Amino acid sequence: MKWLLRFFATGEARPLLRDQREIDRLYRRNRIAVMLSITLGYGIAYTCRLGLSVVKKPLIDGGIFSAAELGVIGSAIFYAYAFGKLVNGFLADHANIRRFWPTGVLLSALINVAMGWQAALWAWVVLWALNGWFQGFGAPAGIVSLSQWFSNRERGRYYGIWSTAHSIGEGLTFVGLPALVVWFGWRGGFVGPGLICVALAFVLYAFMQDRPQTLGLPSVGEWNKDFGAKPAHTAGKTTWQMQMYILRLPSIWVLAFACATMTMTRYAMNSWGMLYLQETKGYSDLQAGGLLALNPLAGLVGCAGYGFVSDKLFGARRPPVNLICGLLEILSLVIMFSTPRGHPILLTLAFLLYGLSVNGLITSLGGLFAVDIAPKKAAGAVMGFIGVFSYVGAAIQERISGLLIQQGTTVVNGVRQYDFHNAVSFWLGTSIVSLILATSLWRVKATD
Repeated sequence: MKWLLRFFATGEARPLLRDQREIDRLYRRNRIAVMLSITLGYGIAYTCRLGLSVVKKPLIDGGIFSAAELGVIGSAIFYAYAFGKLVNGFLADHANIRRFWPTGVLLSALINVAMGWQAALWAWVVLWALNGWFQGFGAPAGIVSLSQWFSNRERGRYYGIWSTAHSIGEGLTFVGLPALVVWFGWRGGFVGPGLICVALAFVLYAFMQDRPQTLGLPSVGEWNKDFGAKPAHTAGKTTWQMQMYILRLPSIWVLAFACATMTMTRYAMNSWGMLYLQETKGYSDLQAGGLLALNPLAGLVGCAGYGFVSDKLFGARRPPVNLICGLLEILSLVIMFSTPRGHPILLTLAFLLYGLSVNGLITSLGGLFAVDIAPKKAAGAVMGFIGVFSYVGAAIQERISGLLIQQGTTVVNGVRQYDFHNAVSFWLGTSIVSLILATSLWRVKATD
């Protein structure tokens, strides 16, 4: 165990470089490499998390699993991801991210490959749960890298760029994986992304970096001359003490529940959206995947735009933009669920609006707002804390959605017919609760 801790521990600080041009060169080069790695790399690694969402219909139609059983399997990844994100968040504040994150990507990729070679319920529950744990390395690693390589006044914009990784991953999943399933069957939805992410893990190790001080660089605040004022009660505290401090902040708890209920709706659409579109709107695999891919496409604008708008137009205040995004998300869901067959343009616009708004909320409620409130030393911990609520919520959603859909399923002349009314009411209700909770934090301000 000791050797494992030493392997993942952050390196020793090197003597400070004295050549300012060399310092500037290393900072500029590594900031680009880190930003590309945590954004594009996280986006590609995301495909190893969503394979089950794409293959649900062929698994049900093939008699391999029922909707309720898929709900059990799907919930396993969320429970494991939630607690993995929490534990890994606390570890990431102390870790060498260059080793920490690629290890998680590699193990997640190998599990996806294994999923493609058997179909026993107990094995899928165990493997999908393990996949969730290792996927939980990514978000804490990303936020810790951001806090180490980018200063306070850059936070919103660069966090917004990084948040596009979710949209990139979902887009790659809903465009690429349905094609793999058409060509190679349901197994292609796991083996394909698994093999790609094995290679990705080695690429990430080549481009990621440990904290700047291990290269002989000053802190990013010193380099960027961005010295945030620290609250008196946090001065001189250790990383562990700062991690414990966030647990005493009521605003962090409210934010965690707001993010949890938002995540319920988000993952309901990711996880059950394919089946919903196929059964209620009459779309094929590729058509449904293409429509779902509009969410992350619009999400690229939503994530980056949220950081820019909240920084530039609202003075780095997140609540006003949270309210705007929350109202737009609910409007898009109402249009989406009430639009009958034969109105592809209206449905397309609804999905674009949904992608724009929900990804803005992911950027804020999923981490940026929490990082604003918490001390920088506890960036990974607060990300993990928010994450455990979010993905426990997602897991509960998966189980409830599976049961509601199963209860609404009937077989007529050997053909399954689905009634999604109860599931849709549940998905819409969680978004309304999230909006109310997020709006209650209107007066909460960021701290350095």
